[in-house]
Amino acid sequence: MNDFKLWLSAFRLRTLPLSVSGIILGGFLAFYNGFFDLLTFVLAILTTVGLQILSNLANDYGDGVKGTDNEDRIGPERAIQSGMITPQQMFHAIRINILIVITLIISTIFIAFGIEYVEYSLIFLVLGGFAVYAAIKYTIGKTAYGYRALGDLMVFIFFGLLSVIGSYFLFAKQVDHVVFLPASVIGLLSVAVLNLNNMRDLTPDKVSGKITVAVKLGWKKARIYHVTIVSLAMILGILFGVLYYTSPINFLFLFAYIPLIKHLIFVFRTDKPKQLDSQLKVVALSTFVLAILLGIGHIYNAI
Repeated sequence: MNDFKLWLSAFRLRTLPLSVSGIILGGFLAFYNGFFDLLTFVLAILTTVGLQILSNLANDYGDGVKGTDNEDRIGPERAIQSGMITPQQMFHAIRINILIVITLIISTIFIAFGIEYVEYSLIFLVLGGFAVYAAIKYTIGKTAYGYRALGDLMVFIFFGLLSVIGSYFLFAKQVDHVVFLPASVIGLLSVAVLNLNNMRDLTPDKVSGKITVAVKLGWKKARIYHVTIVSLAMILGILFGVLYYTSPINFLFLFAYIPLIKHLIFVFRTDKPKQLDSQLKVVALSTFVLAILLGIGHIYNAI
């Protein structure tokens, strides 16, 4: 494998659609209310992609040097685990990525707020700093929160609340009631993807001392937890459709529920963690499609 393909593999591009789902939905909501700006949207997408890649590299590094990624791991082989990228090379790549992300964060904030909204710029600079910190500290260091069962909470906050509400604020310079239910939907489904990953790796994580929510709950309760958060996300999506109903097109997003319902049945029936690996892309892509359909359905009458 050449260096380019090797690093693309380390970037884990399959995680990117999920990471931008909240930004896309926030953009749709802003468009409906007349606040959308294309350049801000593009920069927000690029910033989010940069943060996700940073998180992926840091996760590879943290789990790699801790020995969590070993021969017992069920999922795809990681870069450091394979030996094709050294910890030193990965650490160097992380530092470069941090500089890129910081540049994107500053650019996004400047385009969104200019010099007119200094207080908003400062707030988003702090939020951007927290996002970089969160991306790094998931598995790196002795206080890595991913090893303390805090990953689910952080994913809900950053992939759901901050992603949807924060991106909407970049356009609108205000928070409106319309954003809260969609933010919760995307946040819960993002947590579901993480929980799937953690259920798949439950046994090796427990052995290596990586304490996730799935490890704390155990296999049976982790499945109940998973079904609960996906079901709640679907219920909140329907509630959003009802509360902001203008036409049947508003419920276009229900098509994304078909693979989610099949997924829930699969999770409920399976008793083999290894089989969950194939379901990661099902939930991630369903979330991405749901965000697009939910947004299209919402703005349909405004076009």
